[in-house]
Parts: sequence; structure tokens; C-alpha cells
Amino acid sequence: MALVLRLCIFLTLLSGLGTSHFLINPLRNLRKRSLPDTIVDGIEVYSTKINCKVTSRFAHNVVTTKAVNRADTAKEVFFDVELPKTAFITNFTLTIDGVTYPGNVKEKEVAKKQYEKAVSQGKTAGLVKASGRKLEKFTVSVNVAAGSEVTFELTYEELLKLHKGKYEMYIKVQPKQLVNNFEIVADIYEPQGIKELNADVSFITNDLMNVLTTSFSGKKGHVSFKPTFDQQRSCPTCSTSLLNGDFIITYDVNREQPGNVQVVNGYFVHFFAPQNLPVVPKNVVFVIDVSGSMSGRKLVQTKEALLKILSDVKKDDFLNFILFSSDVRTWKENLVPATPENLKAAEEFVHQIQATGGTNINDGLLRGIEMVNKAREMGTVLDRSTSIIIMLTDGEANVGESRVEKIQENVRNAIGGKYPLYNLGFGYDVNYNFLERMALENNGVARRIYEDSDANLQMQGFYDEVANPLLIDVDLQYPQNAISDITQNNYRHFYEGSEIVVAGKLVDFDTNSFIADVKGHGALNDLTFTEEVDLKEMEKALEEQEYIFGDYIERLWAYLTIEQLLEKRKNAQGEEKENLTAQALDLSLKYHFVTPLTSMVVTKPEDNEEAEAIADKPGEAVKADRITQTYATQLNYQPPSTPYYFVDGDPHFIIEVPQKEDALCFNIDEKPGVVLNLIRDPDTGITVNGEIIGEKEASSETKNRKTYFGKLGIIDPRIDLKIEVTTQKITLWSGGRGNSFTWMDSVIITENSLSVTINRKKNMVISIGDGVTFVIVLHPMWKKQDFLGLYTVDSHRMSTQTHGLLGQFFHPFDFEVFDVRPGSDPKKPDATMIVKNNKLIVTRGSQKDYRKDSSHGSKVFCWFVHDNGSGLIDGVHTDYIVPDLFYSSPSHF
Repeated sequence: MALVLRLCIFLTLLSGLGTSHFLINPLRNLRKRSLPDTIVDGIEVYSTKINCKVTSRFAHNVVTTKAVNRADTAKEVFFDVELPKTAFITNFTLTIDGVTYPGNVKEKEVAKKQYEKAVSQGKTAGLVKASGRKLEKFTVSVNVAAGSEVTFELTYEELLKLHKGKYEMYIKVQPKQLVNNFEIVADIYEPQGIKELNADVSFITNDLMNVLTTSFSGKKGHVSFKPTFDQQRSCPTCSTSLLNGDFIITYDVNREQPGNVQVVNGYFVHFFAPQNLPVVPKNVVFVIDVSGSMSGRKLVQTKEALLKILSDVKKDDFLNFILFSSDVRTWKENLVPATPENLKAAEEFVHQIQATGGTNINDGLLRGIEMVNKAREMGTVLDRSTSIIIMLTDGEANVGESRVEKIQENVRNAIGGKYPLYNLGFGYDVNYNFLERMALENNGVARRIYEDSDANLQMQGFYDEVANPLLIDVDLQYPQNAISDITQNNYRHFYEGSEIVVAGKLVDFDTNSFIADVKGHGALNDLTFTEEVDLKEMEKALEEQEYIFGDYIERLWAYLTIEQLLEKRKNAQGEEKENLTAQALDLSLKYHFVTPLTSMVVTKPEDNEEAEAIADKPGEAVKADRITQTYATQLNYQPPSTPYYFVDGDPHFIIEVPQKEDALCFNIDEKPGVVLNLIRDPDTGITVNGEIIGEKEASSETKNRKTYFGKLGIIDPRIDLKIEVTTQKITLWSGGRGNSFTWMDSVIITENSLSVTINRKKNMVISIGDGVTFVIVLHPMWKKQDFLGLYTVDSHRMSTQTHGLLGQFFHPFDFEVFDVRPGSDPKKPDATMIVKNNKLIVTRGSQKDYRKDSSHGSKVFCWFVHDNGSGLIDGVHTDYIVPDLFYSSPSHF
């Protein structure tokens, strides 16, 4: 994977933070020790962190940068990140003085309309995207008020693919200025065990050696790079940074077995990469464009690549060269064995190649295909061998057949699915979409060769990838009727140094074992590999991996499925293309991936209809490498108009206090089975109660069993409405009629003033009239206890008499925090709070808000009130215990 981090900061140098609420922010201490060298044009970047977490090759990466405007006027800050083309952005948020501007993934056309609306209202820049060799560029700008701070957080995910026997994380580092806190951290978990882990830093110096650490043991690996402020200087007295170059992490896993199967939470993934197999002999035809446009440097580099490739050809291989320009020439009439004599003659032939004339792609390819077919029919080549055709061109067909659709049809009919075609497009003037479609429909791939000094190495590198086939016609098989929605499980070739990854869903959850069979034709005989997995043992073994991220296999399955649907879509037509598009779009929206079909729209919290920035992922278009598209976004900070209140976790109550730009929180500790009143409005009768449930299995090392909300009851007597929500189902009663749904459903219900939306396996939104909206989040915890979270996102139509553990905070109230001091935990300071005429000792902490991301959530910093909210809530917490889920009698408050 690759990531380039560049912060481009503009405008003038002035000092000072004008905000008053930094007693609760780590920036407070930085104000005293910040050095002038950290400030560029009035902006100080005080923290940059790249956090990479990899579980079984699937990487979850978060790039976080924090900056503060120390000038006395508003300044514009730009955040630039270059991402791998194979990565999908999953989240982007801006936080300005504690107010978060969230990102939402939407269908591209919907996002485009919102963007155009914003532009028509006079808003400016937002996203730059450009294609490079492996990267796409994400840029967003934000207008930051004097004394304010901004946090950029970008999250993206990618499957690391085995390349020449190694998994590689490539990070291009360019912060452009000194940063108080700069950090790169990578945590890796591989169930097969890690056998090698290295970090190579191009800008490393002796002073930086001690801050670069790599370690691995068993299944876990760790890489850390944390240079101090002075260690970042390009010289002892310089104000410029030496952090400018490549940061490359490579690792490999133990491969005692050819495959590795993992099953988690109803999804499976199978990694297959056998070792020490003999190489299958190959019959390769190089179809090379020698038209006039290939003259000069291109031809020199092509010759250099072909000569190096000839030196690596195996003795059992057969080969030939087809040269095409206005006409077609062959080196030999038939495929010839790679004897020393033939290889020497081939080198002489390559040296004599000249470039002239037009481009006859059709006849060049058909001559090569005919040659391979003839060798097969005549038995010239070995029975257990494989054939491949590699075509290189730098332009479009302009001699002979020039219609790309007809060329595709001719090539497809001639190959007949018997062997792969690999297309290399040299430079920017090639019709790359055509080359890619033609390769894909003939079991191959296309690769762009960039016009740089290393073009010959690019060509050699591609040949190295396909030079050593180990298996032909590989078929990965799984228990019938036990799986569904499987990703690609048939491959024409398996090459040395690569890996096959297959994922799918389990249908039969009651099975105790899972069997994977792999069949393929090898150099000497047919081979079968079988792996049987005990699911109960695997469940225990994989519990430790949750320190990375627990739903990785489901997300990996979605990632692979989307990727493969988009590949199939390139060659599809009509209804088939529409179906593939719909499937890929549905998964992109469901799993919050920015793909070529979606965009991420960054919105202001107080106006969800106003587009402020669009994170877009381009598809490869004709001459796409020359295309740079710019959208603009300028965010201006305003506090949210509507606060929110929620309870989630075990169970944590969070109360946002917008007047203070802060939040309060407390826990309620009660026994399973207890029902608590959360909200009750005596004027409207709207009531929300929640029932406590306990952990499925409490750890022997845990004194107190964790508790959660497992059931929620909502009542509105005005419309005769009752809603019961559990971790398994949702039941609605209205007018005496009942309807039940499961969390596997995707449903929208509207009736009179009621609107209910169930978002499959994620959350449900309940709106009653105009001004009352609740969001209930499902937390499916696999083998642990599932639980629910309740979020009040709109309560402005509820009366001033509303009460309950949450409802009492719907009304304005005040508090004061002072005497901030170190607590028992160095990371969590204590303070004194005055609230409701009570003097309390509170602790700074954080909880998770899962409204936008039900899997990972986002942090909410808050002052924690101890002892079940004592002194903050009215009365004591036992006053809120009610007899049942639908109890709605008046409270005594």
C-alpha cells in the first residue's frame, strides 16, 4: 500500500490561541512549549499520526493531523494525502474546535447534485484527484478561525496482496514542516504467524535509528517511528524537516501449510499460497509494437527489458517474438525451445529491431494466437505446459482492423478461453480501457508502463510476476449448501510469489468444521490440497485478534466482492452491467466504501442537505493519467444548532452541552432484568424505557459482569404506538396491529406522522411527527453479548416537562469545571465540577459515538461523573427503575 502525506499550509505568521476551553484539550500544554519553528504562515501543525492496523492482510489505516491557527485572522489549511489506487476510503471527518463535520458515502450522482448545489451557493475548493502509478490524491481545505484548532481524520482500507513473496506497506512521508508530535505506528496480526518483519526508511539517519523499532513474536508484529522535534530537523539549526522520502514496511507469514482458512461471525476467508512446487513450463509469445511512435527512448527501453527477460527464460520454456507495425513480422515461424543457441539468436534479433510505420494490433495478436494454437495442435510443446501471450503497445490501432470492439471479438474467438492474454500499455497515448477489457475477457490483466527512466524495469517486473507458474486451472471448493456469496474461486494460473484469496458467507451456522479443497494441475501431476478447520478451536484462537478490528473478515469479503464486481462490469453490457453496478453500489453504500460508484460528502452537522466536500474515487478513463479534477470546499465553523444525547456501551450516558462545547457522561450499574426509564414526556406521553442484560460469559478475572441495554420500548399513546426493539427483532404495534421484522431486513415504514427505517444489521431510525427522532444502533458482537445503543438526535418538539435518565437533560443547564489536576490515570485528569448546586469530583475521559459508524464509532471526550451519575441526575438512579418495558405512569420528579 502507498500513502503520501503532505500538509500544505498557507498565509501569514502571527501568534496566539484565542479560545478559552483548552483546559480540556491536550493542546493546552503545547501552547507553552511550542517553538517558532513549528509555525508556518500562522499555522502550527502540532500532531500527525499514521496508524496502520493489519489483520490477516486486511489493512485499516487512519491518518490524523491536528493543527491550530495561531494568527489573529482566519487562515486556510490544506490537507493532502495520496492513497493506493486499490484502497477504498471509508471515512473522513473534520473537527473544528470540538465540532465534527462527518463524511457520508452516497451514490455518485446524488453527491454530484449536492456538490453542484453548494457551488451554486458560492462555496469554494474541496478535493483534487489525480492518477499516478499507484496513487490517488485526496485534498481538502478548511477555513480556520483565529485561535481555533482543526483535526483531519481520514480512514481507508485495503487488502495487501502478496507480491514476490512479501506483503508491503509503502508510506511516502512529506510533512513539509516540523511537527511537535509525529508518529507512524503499524500493528500486524497474522493467525499463521509472522516469520519476517522489516522497515526500510529512505531518509533514515543515525539520530533516527533509535526511534525506529520493529518487533514480532508469534502472530503479532509492531512497527513504530516517533522522531522527536529536534530529530526531525534537516540540520541542528534548520527549521526544515528531513522527513521526506519512503517508509516501507514488509513482512511475510509462516507457510507450513499451503492454505489458511479463517471463519469469524458467519464469514470465511481462505488464503492459498503453496510453496516449493516445481515450475510449470510455459510457452510465451511476445507481441511487440514497433510502430514509428515506439522509436527513440521507448524502443531502447523495450529492447533492454526483452534482453533481460531472455536471460531469465527457463530451459523447458518455448518462446517467439511477433513484431507489428503497418505489417507483421515473426522471429521464427513456430514456437522454439529455449535452448542456449535459440536464446543467443533471440538476443541478436532483439538488437536489430527497428521502429517504423503504423499500428496493426489486430493482425499482430492474431498471428501470435495462431502460433500458440498450432504448437498445441501439433504437440510441439510439452503436454504439462501453459501458454501465455504478452502484448506491448504505445498507441491505438490505425492500420488494418481499427475498431476496438471487432479486435476484441477476433481475439476472444481465437483464444477461446484456453490461455491468458496480458496487455502492457506504454505511455499516455494508449487506449488503456480497450487493453484492459481485452485482457480481462481473456483471463489476463492489463498494466500501464509509465514513460520514466525505469520503464524497462517496469516491463521486467511484470514478466517476473508471470514467469513462474506453479499450478494451472486452480479450483477452490467448499462444502456444498454451507456457503453463499462466494468471491472468485477459479483461477487459470497460480504464479510463484502470489496468493489466492477467497471469501464468502456461511449458511450453516451449526456446523462444527469447515473443509476447503484446492485442486490444480502441476508440472508433474494433478494436485489436491485439503484443509479442515475446527470452528470452536478457531473461535478461541481468534479472540485475541480483536485488538485490531473484529469485523475484518466481513469487510474483507465486501472489499473483494466490490473489487471483482467492478472488474466484471468493465466488459459487461446492457442488463448484466446494470445488475453488476447495482450490486457493487449496494455494497459500497452498506460498508461505507468510496468506490468509482460512490462519493463521500462532508456535511455540516446542522444542515445535512448541504454538501461541503466530496471525496471521490476516479475510474481509469482514456488518457486518465493526464486528468486532474478539482472540486472545492471551504468549511466555516459554526456550532451545531441541536445537541444530542445518547446511551451506549455498558451502559454509558453521554450528554452534549453545546453552550460549553463539551459533554458530560456517567454510567448506570444495575443487574440484568432491571428496566430503566430513559425518556418520558408527560405532555405528549412519549416514553422510552430500556431493559438491562448481562454478558453471556463473564471472565473469571472480571469481578463485575458487564451490562448493556438489550431491549428498548417506545410508546406514543397519541397514535396508539408501541415499538419493542431487541437484539434479534423489531416489533411495531399500531392501532392494535402488530408487525415484526428482524435486523436482517431493510425496511422503510411510513404511516401518518410515524416514520421507521431499518438499516440491515446496523441501525434503525424512528421519527415521530416533526421534531422527535431516535436512532437505535445494533452492536452484533458475534460470540459475545449483542446490545443496543439509543441516540436522541432531535427532541425540540418534546415538552419542558420531559424527564428520565436522558430526558431531564433536554432542557438547558449549566456547569463549571475548574482545578484540573492529574488523576490516578496520567491520561485522565481529574477536576472539580459545580452542577445543580452540587460540588463533584469528575474525571476526563472518552466514550464512543456509533451513530455514523456502528462498527468502530468515533471518540467523544467528556467529563465523567462517578457513582451512577450521583449529583448530576435528579435523585438517585434507582428512582428511574420501572416495572416493565412499556410502563408510562408519571414519575415523581
